Amino acid sequence: MKYRSRTEIVAMILDAANGGATKTKIMYKAFLSYAQLREYLSVLIENNLIEYVEGSQTYKTTEKGLNFLKMHNEIGELLSSTTQK
Repeated sequence: MKYRSRTEIVAMILDAANGGATKTKIMYKAFLSYAQLREYLSVLIENNLIEYVEGSQTYKTTEKGLNFLKMHNEIGELLSSTTQK
């Protein structure tokens, strides 16, 4: 697997947690170790991009996180369309 930027990893985590997911599911979908996941989750929670749902013990992407994901995908599309020309 190629090296990924922190932004790409954050986007993968937010995408995995969209609709709610456990730590394990996020870990496997984003291809992270448990230590990496804990580090990223704490940063994402601090910045209100992801939230922990107590009752179901899952993580869920917040509205702010969904906006980040949308912008990240749009920028990716713009970059890929300019490199194809």
